[in-house]
Amino acid sequence: MDTISQSDIVICHGNELEPYIHQLGALRIEVFREFPYLYDGNIEYEENYLSTYLNSEESITVLILNNGEVIGASTGLPLSDETEEFKNPFHEKGFDTDTIFYCGESILKKPYRGRGIYSVFMKEREDYARKLGRFNSICFCAVKRPVNHHLKPKNYYPLDEVWKNYGYQKKPELRTTYFWKDINEKEESAKMMEYWMKPL
Repeated sequence: MDTISQSDIVICHGNELEPYIHQLGALRIEVFREFPYLYDGNIEYEENYLSTYLNSEESITVLILNNGEVIGASTGLPLSDETEEFKNPFHEKGFDTDTIFYCGESILKKPYRGRGIYSVFMKEREDYARKLGRFNSICFCAVKRPVNHHLKPKNYYPLDEVWKNYGYQKKPELRTTYFWKDINEKEESAKMMEYWMKPL
């Protein structure tokens, strides 16, 4: 798979995602084990997490397939359809969550990175949010790790500049804390999450 074609892209809304849930959960576990998430996941949690997208009729999941295997995925849905823990930082700062589209993960297996697929993810989600016609902004959140984290690879660079190039800006007033178990931890611990937004 040197380049992707339209036939490699599958776009799901709501429960159309159901046939791909297990593969998508496994892909999330694989990719999020890497820095900066270091997530020690399990498929039961993943399937529960992804049920939010199944239950939202206006969710979008952009899947990249290679011979039927899910090798990349990007998700989004109206923020109003997200869980309360995702919405709370916006409520606390007076944002109208009915006017915001929320983007979840954009993930790819390592061999397929650097081929322009990230741009496909960004465009598909943003175009879809505009098509829905009632959102004035779009956002996502990302984990904030210490600069000197002991598990940070030497060749790691943050995606901040990439996100800025797509028009997103960090919103310092929007932060929250999520809990998960890192690959080097025995129990879950708190992780700081930062939100990024752009107007639509």
